[in-house]
Amino acid sequence: MAPLIDPTRMTASEIAAAIRAGRLSSADAVDAHLERIEHRNPVTNAIVTLDGERARALARGVDLARTRAEPLGPLAGVPITLKDCHATAGMRTTVGYAPLRDHVPDEDGTVAARMRAAGAIVLGKTNVPPLLAGPYTDNPIFGRTSNPWNVAHTPGGSSGGAAAAVADRLSPLDIGSDAVGSVRMPAHFCGVLGFKPSERRVSLVGHHCFGDLPGAPRGWRSICTSGPLARSVADLELAFEILAGPDGRDTELIPLPFARQPTPSLGSLRIAWARTLPGVPVAQELGDAVEALADELAHAGARVESCVPAIEWDAAFVTMWSLLQSMGTAMTPLDVEPTPARIVTHTRLLDERDAILRACDDFMRSYDVLLVPPCISTAFVHGTGRERFAVDGAMVDHRQYAQHCGLFNTTGQPGVVLPFRVSAAGLPIGVQLVGRRWHDERLLSIARAIEPITGPCPEPPT
Repeated sequence: MAPLIDPTRMTASEIAAAIRAGRLSSADAVDAHLERIEHRNPVTNAIVTLDGERARALARGVDLARTRAEPLGPLAGVPITLKDCHATAGMRTTVGYAPLRDHVPDEDGTVAARMRAAGAIVLGKTNVPPLLAGPYTDNPIFGRTSNPWNVAHTPGGSSGGAAAAVADRLSPLDIGSDAVGSVRMPAHFCGVLGFKPSERRVSLVGHHCFGDLPGAPRGWRSICTSGPLARSVADLELAFEILAGPDGRDTELIPLPFARQPTPSLGSLRIAWARTLPGVPVAQELGDAVEALADELAHAGARVESCVPAIEWDAAFVTMWSLLQSMGTAMTPLDVEPTPARIVTHTRLLDERDAILRACDDFMRSYDVLLVPPCISTAFVHGTGRERFAVDGAMVDHRQYAQHCGLFNTTGQPGVVLPFRVSAAGLPIGVQLVGRRWHDERLLSIARAIEPITGPCPEPPT
């Protein structure tokens, strides 16, 4: 008998609670999502590897365990997807890279292992750009992923398939990754929530991208991190609680256990905000959305000020891009080794990063969050990633798209995107909250307090 509720309209936390209470079977939850995938995935191409039969078998096991009153994990029986960069034992992991077309890992990376240990059922993997590079999700193995709000537009990159899947109700939860906005920008483009943790809070073991391919030495030691995309703050928190903390494999994780924070009153908050970051163009609708939310928070009693950290912003963006390039090519062999020039350059960039980081740390001691846009505009039309972007009719350099998010990868700060409005053209508009470095739970608690104002995830038109 079909369930009385539609599991595809539930959040991961709601599905988990319903399964534990016996109001919903895991089998029904999995079947409902597989049926939705069969109907909608041909439109968006969000999910590129699917393992429905194994998912159904695992669901039957969860339902049997519940009837026997066996202990269940916090996501027991919940169908989820994973970005196609997280190593999954027995399931193809390609990173959108043609030489890895048939790569099937022998073991899970930490992200997959922890989600499975929590009881989640991995339906499949979501699409990415090749080696996770670029603001579009398109690769030579699986082709292009489209935005469920308008298929002429991209869902963003590199967690574009993840955001499209969550927005189109193919999955209630996906774990993406973010080195320059790759969780937050797709969340904004697709009208869902996305959370980038502070660096070194979630293990990167088993995460593959440019410079970190299977069997190669690990190059990404900072900047990049993994984080969830979902349809509620509760799901972001639940996923982060499962993922956070040392795993005995990634030697650079800080030993900081997850500690849930109480929901603060809006009147207790100190909020800095800006329509955009200095020198970065932004569409008026996005700047207006940030200002409108700042006004609403002020009306609710928060102390709200229009200000940003005191740094040399143009120089900071140069450092940001240079450091990303240095990290991404660290494992690329050069003609002559050793390469002291490269080492000196990278060390100088780390010094520049230290100065930016100290300024932002000092700034965040006076504020609970910084409220800014997540991107220069709403979702772009499909492209190649090197063309200039139109912002309210003005053409801007292609690297500008990532400035609002990428700077906070450079500083290692956590950031969360909440959907807030829909544009005149019918595309989602999100807002970004940036928190204090390593105070992730505090940022999530503030997002929880603000969520009733920003409202639920909007639903794409059918």
